[in-house]
Amino acid sequence: MQTMRGRVTGKVQGVSFRFFVQQQAESAHLNGYARNMADGSVEFLLQGDPAAIEHALVAIAKGPSAARVDSMQYEPLPDRTPVPGFSIL
Repeated sequence: MQTMRGRVTGKVQGVSFRFFVQQQAESAHLNGYARNMADGSVEFLLQGDPAAIEHALVAIAKGPSAARVDSMQYEPLPDRTPVPGFSIL
């Protein structure tokens, strides 16, 4: 199991970006969360199979059609306690 935390900037709030991340995560059987940040970015955490995380990251970098992703940074985190399900925060 791997845990990856990331942040996406651009036009990512008010365009269902968090729900898009949730769809990508759930379809890849990943747990975690997505939340809007005060600076207009979206932070996400993905936890599960490393190959599934990589697949989800590719989709998240593109975003939904109404969004515009200017940048995405992410980093693996040390093993963490398993996160149950996926939450929109």
